[in-house]
Amino acid sequence: MMTHSVRVSGHFGEWIQGRLGPDGPVVLITMPCCKTGVNAALLRASSIAHPEPHLTADHYCSHVLHRFVSALNLHARGHLQVVPDVAAGLGTGVSTAGLMGLARLGGWDGAPQQLAHACIQAEGASDPLMFPEPEQLLWGSRDGSVHAHLPPLPRYEIIGGFWGGPRPTDASDDDFPDISDIVARWRDARDLADFAGLASESARRCLARRGPAGDPTAALADQLGALGWSMAHTGAARGLVFAPNSAPPYAQDALRKAGYTGVMHFEGGHE
Repeated sequence: MMTHSVRVSGHFGEWIQGRLGPDGPVVLITMPCCKTGVNAALLRASSIAHPEPHLTADHYCSHVLHRFVSALNLHARGHLQVVPDVAAGLGTGVSTAGLMGLARLGGWDGAPQQLAHACIQAEGASDPLMFPEPEQLLWGSRDGSVHAHLPPLPRYEIIGGFWGGPRPTDASDDDFPDISDIVARWRDARDLADFAGLASESARRCLARRGPAGDPTAALADQLGALGWSMAHTGAARGLVFAPNSAPPYAQDALRKAGYTGVMHFEGGHE
């Protein structure tokens, strides 16, 4: 058995997510995270028993794989093994990252937009993880459109974890609040406090409309002196936003005591 493997980074929910106007498309700004990706491997038999391309996988339905492979005209053969850093359905892009891994394993190196459209053809939605700076895009997750190019974020740190269990994305679900005003303010934001405040507002609107009730993240952000907080708008990931080197040393323990699992720390942004 021969193995070829790749690593693909995921994300940790979104800075903001909602509809661009009351009846507009669902858009988001992702929060990249190197600690929530996948390791994907294509296991190939040394002697091929099938005359036609054949692909199976533990984490995907056969029709999803078929649509994805067909969309990119891949000629993959073997068993796709996707090992995520965290469980699927928590809002970390495991599904998109796994399909990206398959594309790379199949030798595909085309444009990110084409890869995103293939993911959407396969599953109905996609995160923008295939782009070089995905957090600088206002991304249409259901149609694969770049609605705007955005300025880089300043340096930041996230102390985060998962509140509750998996809540997989339903690609047909567009019941999100209007965030067109948040998007407009995002374009004019300049410092981390501005961006963190807008992330908090997006999260509050999402929880008010969609639940779940009793989310303790806002209170923890206040308690720990965070600039704001973020969430996976269709998942369990929650993050507290801090300026570099400003998080209290007991922040991760505070999240664990509050019932968060998979507590982690990661950094992002630009100088």
